Amino acid sequence: MNQASLEHKVDVNDNSPLYMQIARKLSEDVRNGRYQVDQALPSERLLSELLDVSRVTARKAIDQLVDQGLVVRRRGSGNYIAPRIEQPLSNLSSFSEQLQQRGYRPGSRWLKREVVIASTDEQLSLGLSTNSKVARLERLRLADDVVMAYEVSVLPYSVVADPQAVGASLYEYLSSINKAPVRALQHIRAMNSSAGLAEQLGVPEGQAVLFITRVAYLASGEAVELTHSYCRSDHYDFVAEMRRAP
Repeated sequence: MNQASLEHKVDVNDNSPLYMQIARKLSEDVRNGRYQVDQALPSERLLSELLDVSRVTARKAIDQLVDQGLVVRRRGSGNYIAPRIEQPLSNLSSFSEQLQQRGYRPGSRWLKREVVIASTDEQLSLGLSTNSKVARLERLRLADDVVMAYEVSVLPYSVVADPQAVGASLYEYLSSINKAPVRALQHIRAMNSSAGLAEQLGVPEGQAVLFITRVAYLASGEAVELTHSYCRSDHYDFVAEMRRAP
């Protein structure tokens, strides 16, 4: 981001606070793709010098971008454009595979890995009988240490008897035991984040997120995975290719 791209960020006819003007203009540039993922923003000092504003104003502008999920702070390094994932809806792949294909470093922050009795909804989705056991995996999904999604995966106990054995990639584990799914049904809708979900994702309460429910199946037709994902809408784009019927 050079001086030429910054010198017109302040509008003398705009009565809103300077930091909001700067944040708004920069966020427009980020959303329009003018700046690339992982590109560094100018420091607070440089931003204040280029725009002739105080460092406090520059810091508040950057804070706005961080709150919007457009920028991530890296301690000791600076401020960078946050990752954004474009996920095609036609391919069945794991979160880790999606990130690796796009050059990101996938990660998980485990919250729970336990064996429990399946809920009624889980029994219906997975075709299980009453009081069946399931492995429930609850975690945050990260890209280059940025939280992208909160995810809860439920699998039959017959498939995953030891949840602690599942590592960074669930699908990699399932492949290792010859239980990798070959197809899935996925439903996507928008919802507003609750206070608890917002805290997990690091977004303001009430911010829109993408709620995804997926049921994955083996070649035999057996349901092997039920996953609920709550994805940050500022980090995810879902892409579908459509063809007109002849």
